[in-house]
Amino acid sequence: MHAPGIWGILVVAVVVILLFGRGKISGMMSEVATGIKAFQKGLKDDDDKPVDCVDIAKTAQPEKKTSKR
Repeated sequence: MHAPGIWGILVVAVVVILLFGRGKISGMMSEVATGIKAFQKGLKDDDDKPVDCVDIAKTAQPEKKTSKR
């Protein structure tokens, strides 16, 4: 199977514009852009918060063996 040519892409674009109209397509694109910006802001907020450091030496201590003879 081959890739669609320029005419196939144009036909699909015209059908999409006829079905949805220019207003709906631009509205959907603005919603997508708003979602991307919110996602990037969320990632940036996570990077700004320091991660709580856990001292492994204090939390993971080996059990003391008691010998009962």
